[in-house]
This record gives sequence, C-alpha cells and structure tokens, in this order.
Amino acid sequence: MPNARSLRFLAATLSLFLLGCSHENPATTPLGRDADDPPATTAVSLLEDFSNRQMFPVDNWWNQDVSMAPLDGNSAAIIHWINNTTPADPNRRQRLHPDFGPPPYGIPYVGVDGTQPRVTVTFTLYGSQSDAGAPGFPTGYPIPLECRTQPNYIEGGVIGGGSSGDRHMLIIDRDNNLLFETWATRWNAALSRWEAGSGAIFDMDTNNRRPDGWTSADAAGLAIFPGLIRRDELVAAGEIEHAFRFTTRATNGYVWPASHEAGNDPAAPPMGTRLRMKAGKVITGYTPELQKIFRAMKKYGLILADNGTDMYIQGTMDPGWDNDILNPAFHGLYADDFEVIELGWQPATTGVPEF
Repeated sequence: MPNARSLRFLAATLSLFLLGCSHENPATTPLGRDADDPPATTAVSLLEDFSNRQMFPVDNWWNQDVSMAPLDGNSAAIIHWINNTTPADPNRRQRLHPDFGPPPYGIPYVGVDGTQPRVTVTFTLYGSQSDAGAPGFPTGYPIPLECRTQPNYIEGGVIGGGSSGDRHMLIIDRDNNLLFETWATRWNAALSRWEAGSGAIFDMDTNNRRPDGWTSADAAGLAIFPGLIRRDELVAAGEIEHAFRFTTRATNGYVWPASHEAGNDPAAPPMGTRLRMKAGKVITGYTPELQKIFRAMKKYGLILADNGTDMYIQGTMDPGWDNDILNPAFHGLYADDFEVIELGWQPATTGVPEF
C-alpha cells in the first residue's frame, strides 16, 4: 500500500499543468498583515501567511515549552560572557537587537505548491553534507523564477542572491509540508545554474534531525524558518508557539538539538544553547504585539544557531516591519534578562531520529 508521502508525490506529478507564477503583495501595517486579510493561495507566494499551520510536530525542539526546564549550572557565566564584560567596562550589558526589518534586513521566505518544478542546485562548499532533493521526490529544489528575476526573494534583497552575505533562500512546499533551505545562494548566469554553499531539506511532518557533524543552511545544522519572528504570526489569533533563532560573536562545539559546530572558543557557548527570558521580567509596558513576541521568549526561548553579533534575534525581511518600533523595544532588553537552560536538555518523551 502506498504511504502518504508517495500519494502526495503522485498527486503533485498528475497536477503539473496547474503551475502558476503569481505572488502575494504583503500589506504594510507597522508590525503585521491586517488580521482580516485572507491567506495567500497563489502558486508562488512571497511571505505567505502560514500562521494557521503547524510547522514541525508540537514536540519538536523549536516548539517545546521550556518554561520549566532546568537551568544550566554555568548559566550565569554564559550570560556574563555574552555581556562581554571587561575590566575596562565591568558594568557592560548586551542589548537585544531585532536582526530583521524591511528590505534588505531579515530573511524572506517563499511558499510554493507541490507542482513547482525542482531545479538542481550545485553545492560549492558543503556538498557532502547537503541534500540534493527530498526523498521520494525528483532531485532538486522548487525554486521559482522570481528568485532570479525579482529582488527580496533571497536574504540581502539582491536579485539572484548576489555575491556577498549569508544569502539564505527559504522555500516551503505547502502541499507536501517540505522546507527547502540554502545558504550562500546565487544564480550563476554565466553557467545558467543555481549555486549554494550548502542546502538542507526538512520534512516538517517529522522530528528528523541532521546527522551529527552535519551542517544545514544554518551553521548549527538546524532549520532556519521555524526560528524566525514572522509578521503573519504576530497578527494571528493566539500566541506565538515556538522559539527564535539568535547569534553570538563566537561558539564552541554543539549540543542537542544542533548537529554542527562552527567555532572552538573555550569561553563561548555551544551551538544549540537555549536561553529563556526570566519569568519575572516585566513586559507589560510594551505594546500587545511586542508582548506576544516576548512571551514566546519566556515560554519557548531562543536557540543559538549561528555566529554573528551577540543577542541578535532573527526574523523575516518584510516591508511591513517598522524599525522605529522594533529597535527601541528590543534595545530595552538585555542578555541578563535571560537565563541558560541546561545544555543539551531534552524531554525524555521526545523522539528525534536522524535522517
């Protein structure tokens, strides 16, 4: 008997003639799309509204309630390191910063349907740790034409990705619940091909984890999309129910749920380190939308996913973000408003098979 995945593949194959090329134009409200806007249903949809969809199982590490998880014995020391306190500046505190906003800031994402043709990606740096295609599907990534003909479909905002920066490209196959992510992405016009430093594909119906030692499109080997602050979730009913991705200036090895290391600074925390905003931190002075973001930081926390700037929190590239609102709010929070969950902690009931 065919399984659900093979049936989805058959349905997608039979419906290739339905392929379309339109995309959604997001609204420009300060912190979110209007609540009564209908979700996008076009074949290719930039910043599609996925607020009503479960991204990965509820027991996935991104979606775990860590409000009662045990603290790490070195929590204070790790926060002290993030604050980068020095003898010359003994009272230094590291502010939070929203690493997202209107173009070119943040990471965009694109929704496509199951008929979007797969395109081969040539991996130039981490080919042996990259996924050529999703199991049971044609080889390749469902990259729409817009990614090489229009700006703001790839991180950095440059048409076709350009030649500098992280240049993440995130694509969600909404029909098959597959997430395709690449790093250092560019359209090589001279060779007429897509290239990337690395790429990973995630079946969002599962808790599959990258094999130990493997990267993804992220340095930690994690998926990027489920850790972004998104505007569609901000204006939707209910709470944001997942952790957010953040960076520090250096790292040292990795712990679960990460699978890849990108640094060996003995004083730095490992990839996969999870912070949680302290329960007693007062956030009632912020707007309701910002409180929603900060409540998620208390319940689901932050996961260290890449090297970068200390306490930069990642979100989407969206013309509706207003940095005059975001920047002061995030800058009012500090690293020492957070604590570190026991490194590598995971609930005993969570199954996390590898690919």
